Parts: sequence; structure tokens; C-alpha cells
Amino acid sequence: MNNTQKSRLLRKNQTDAEKILWQRLRNRELHGYKFRRQVPVGPYVVDFMCQSAHLIIEVDGGQHADNKEYDQYRDAFLRATGYEVIRFWNNEVMSNLNGVLEALTLALSQGENHPHPSPLPGGRGKNREQSR
Repeated sequence: MNNTQKSRLLRKNQTDAEKILWQRLRNRELHGYKFRRQVPVGPYVVDFMCQSAHLIIEVDGGQHADNKEYDQYRDAFLRATGYEVIRFWNNEVMSNLNGVLEALTLALSQGENHPHPSPLPGGRGKNREQSR
């Protein structure tokens, strides 16, 4: 299965947390930023992406607690392409959606103020560690 096929399958089978967050990101609902969901980036498919702000959002279930090394490697690849990666746990999205949206608003506003050279055309973003 190629990444385009995988993206389509993941869009059809979103987790509850992804569905809830998508309702607040779609149609430029978050401060006019355009987000896409289940987007292929290199060998990976990311949960949500705002290309103009070079921001990737990952919503993680419990299985990610056992895959920290893989996630770190994946995040390093995505950051090397000029994207900031922010991860939230499913339960954070489900129980504290307003806090998640506040964190995203902060990341988006900081991204505007800190251009980052990117190998991607027109790329912007920044390198900043974000805790889960």
C-alpha cells in the first residue's frame, strides 16, 4: 500500500480524538489557518498539517508510549524538512480540547515570528521541542 492509499484509509478510519480535533481545524476554523489531515510527508503519513505555518500535529494513542524511539526518529525527519511537530495524547484532545487549541494557537503565532530556512520551497517553521 502506498502512502496515498494509506492516507485515504486513515481518513476513513479516524480515531475519536482525531475526529474531534479535525472539527476544530477544518475549514480554516483555527485563526484562518488551512489544515489538511492524513498527509503523506516523505515515507510517513502525518495526522494534521498546516503547510503555510510548517506545523504538523500528531494525535497519539497509548501504543506510542512503547514506540518513543520510532517517534523521535520520525519527528527528526519531519523537522529536518522544516516542520515543527507537536504531539498530543488522545486523552488530552478528548478531555482538554481548549488547552490543545491554545497550545496550537501559541505554536502558530510563534511560527509567524520565527522564520526557519527549509529545504522545501517557500518553507517556514521553527525548531522547538514540544512536550506531550
